[in-house]
Amino acid sequence: MGFSFWHWAILFLLIGVPVFVAVQSATKPSQNPASLVGFGGWLMLLGILQAFSPLRTLVSLGSSSEGYRQLMALPNGTLAVYGEVALLLAFVVFQVVVLVTMLRRSYRFKQLFLYQWFVMPIVFILDTAWISAVLGIPVSQVLAGNALIAPIVSLALTGIWVAYVYKSVRVKNTFTKTGASGQVVSVP
Repeated sequence: MGFSFWHWAILFLLIGVPVFVAVQSATKPSQNPASLVGFGGWLMLLGILQAFSPLRTLVSLGSSSEGYRQLMALPNGTLAVYGEVALLLAFVVFQVVVLVTMLRRSYRFKQLFLYQWFVMPIVFILDTAWISAVLGIPVSQVLAGNALIAPIVSLALTGIWVAYVYKSVRVKNTFTKTGASGQVVSVP
């Protein structure tokens, strides 16, 4: 089953329209760039998405439980399942670390967010290689069907957010060495 015109149109709308809006809003200079600080605008949306990313990984892990039960019956199936679960839980821990640095407004957030983007395909490749090697099946069988579509779309969308993080004035003003804990609050 291939992609029809409507699948491509929907994919274009889901990716193309937000990219167009983000590029358009980024090209308009702000009246006062110094006022762009804190979680607002596109950064608020990124914060919400980053908060849900560990939950999304855990939900996908939980939704695979039936498949894991079937794998456990195979020779080396238990090892395959435990390895995949450990890899995904390690990724969840990393996503939580990125989230915490974001919420603390740490200057390290930008770099960790970039690393998270790099880690996404690495986790996918390691997972695929692990399952293939442990179960002794070809990679083409592990990646049967539409197994590549979701990871590629996720990687592309995260890449757009990485570009935003490195181009945004709001991000530059929000994630500084002083962070939220070093900011001085003055009362008039």
